[in-house]
Amino acid sequence: MTRLGDLERAVMDVLWDVVPGTSDGVTVREVADALDGRELAYTTVMTVLDRLAGKGMVQREREGRAWRYRPAASREAHIAQLMLDALDLGGSRDAALVRFARSVTGTEAEVLRAALGSEAGLTATGSSDGAELTDRVDGPAGRRTADEAAER
Repeated sequence: MTRLGDLERAVMDVLWDVVPGTSDGVTVREVADALDGRELAYTTVMTVLDRLAGKGMVQREREGRAWRYRPAASREAHIAQLMLDALDLGGSRDAALVRFARSVTGTEAEVLRAALGSEAGLTATGSSDGAELTDRVDGPAGRRTADEAAER
C-alpha cells in the first residue's frame, strides 16, 4: 500500500470524516471547501483526488460533468494494511510482532486478545459471536488484507 503525502492524507481525512459508508460521495468542490484552512486551488484538489483514484485509495463515480469521490476502504482498514506492509519490510515478522505486542498499553493488549480470540472462534465471554470486535478490513482490489494475512 502506498504511503500518503501530507496533502493526500488531508484529503483522505476529509473523505473518512465526512463521507459515511452509505453516501454517494463528495465532489471536488466539497472536499476543497472542507480543506478551507489550506487555501488550495480547485484544480489542486482535483489532481490529488485523481491520483488517489489511480492508487486505489478512492472510488469515483460520474454525476453529470463532475465526479463524486468516496474512500475505497475505511481509515482502520488503511492503517491495518500499513501495519501489514511494515511487517513485509524484511527481518523476522515474528520478532516484529512480539516487539509490537510488548509496546502496546494494557487496554490495547486486551483489544488484541479479544480480536484474536474472536478469530479463533472464541470471545472473552466464550461465545462464537465476535461481531462487536469485527471491523471488516477491506483493502484495495488485488491487495492482501488483514483478513487474508490472518490466514497465513
